[in-house]
Amino acid sequence: MLSAADNALITQTNPGTPMGELFRRFWLPVVHPDELPEPDCPPIRIRVLGEDLVAFRDTNGQVGIMEAFCPHRRAPLFYGRNEECGLRCVYHGWKFDAAGNCIDMPNEPAESDFSSKVKLQAYPTREWGGVIWVYMGPAEHMPADPPAMEWGLVAPSQRRVVKNFQECNYLQALEGDIDTAHVSYLHQSFRPDPRNGGVVRDVGRVDKAPKLMVLHHDAGFAYGGRRNVREGGYYWRVTQFLWPTYAFIPAFSWPKTCTYTVPVDDHHCFRFSFAYTIEGDLPTDARSWIAPGEGLGPWSRHYGQHWFEDGLCIDTWLLEQNKRNHYFLDRQRQRTESFTGIEGIPTQDRAMTEGMGFICDRTRERLGTTDVAVIAARRGLIDMARALEKSVEPYSATHAEAYRLRALDVVTPDGELGPVLERYRDEVSVPVQVN
Repeated sequence: MLSAADNALITQTNPGTPMGELFRRFWLPVVHPDELPEPDCPPIRIRVLGEDLVAFRDTNGQVGIMEAFCPHRRAPLFYGRNEECGLRCVYHGWKFDAAGNCIDMPNEPAESDFSSKVKLQAYPTREWGGVIWVYMGPAEHMPADPPAMEWGLVAPSQRRVVKNFQECNYLQALEGDIDTAHVSYLHQSFRPDPRNGGVVRDVGRVDKAPKLMVLHHDAGFAYGGRRNVREGGYYWRVTQFLWPTYAFIPAFSWPKTCTYTVPVDDHHCFRFSFAYTIEGDLPTDARSWIAPGEGLGPWSRHYGQHWFEDGLCIDTWLLEQNKRNHYFLDRQRQRTESFTGIEGIPTQDRAMTEGMGFICDRTRERLGTTDVAVIAARRGLIDMARALEKSVEPYSATHAEAYRLRALDVVTPDGELGPVLERYRDEVSVPVQVN
């Protein structure tokens, strides 16, 4: 369990908080390019790390992400006119470029230099790997590049990026990604798996108490869940957890997947899911390589608005399956087809993590032996945040090359994680750029 103080420290990411400052040392993926599809398209409202922001793509295609309200009278820039390389507030006509500079102030005298004294808080952005990134930390500590993960190195046709909004603290969503033990229960299906003849699922049925091991590295840690195989040897699921909240999920074949969790505020988060392959283009329908009912599920995403308790709003993709309709829970299917009666692995996860409330009370937990990766992630995040308070910068934030890693899904005679990673060194690292 965590103390109340540590639970507050690790879950609070607003400006000025220790964990918020840690996140601000990293490039963060925050916008899907489809949200800003073309120059001068309508702006969108987002909230990241407790800050209300507006994002727009200017006439030259440059993405600007800056504070959401005009500095004149705090009018919302979301209603502004995106025109001629700037976003113009419709209240009094003040116009700002992607860097936050006030480039026009038509309601002031022509001879006035007041516009040169007005600047919005704007953040550097990058468009890479199928997402739009933002850096919200001190300029002198800005990393040169976003982390060089493999899904960002492949061609766009070999990658799918899905974004959705979740109604819980980021840590709850993250901890579901690094908990391999729940796969044997939450995601159990009673139907045969056409992808692998049921071998992997059979292992999960036979050995439902995996032994977990953790090995730390420069970008985070690898953790292995070891299950016994009937025929001898061990089935390993080795997840790569990379700071601050990336998780490469094991898969026995291509495509591979990675998730990233972005704190919106203390009660909400964005989730990016990256599916990619190095073996050729992905099908147009990203679901076609996932066994029915086991992957994305019926996810009917629609682009809509989420209103917060403070009366403000963001524009985001919402999911039809949600806590208000019990995620389409089907009790009959629960008896006959799946352990949960909820379709889709991500939706099954959301039902659990959102169902804990906005912020889980970790002072009342009773952790077991299969929670070592969750414990390692918590300790690492808290340690880095406390170190940053002492001016010790996070190493991984400025070492993009340390993220060139993969997860591993394999049956092997080795019973310890170190020898497994050594044996399959070439499969868990990305030695060269793919494209």
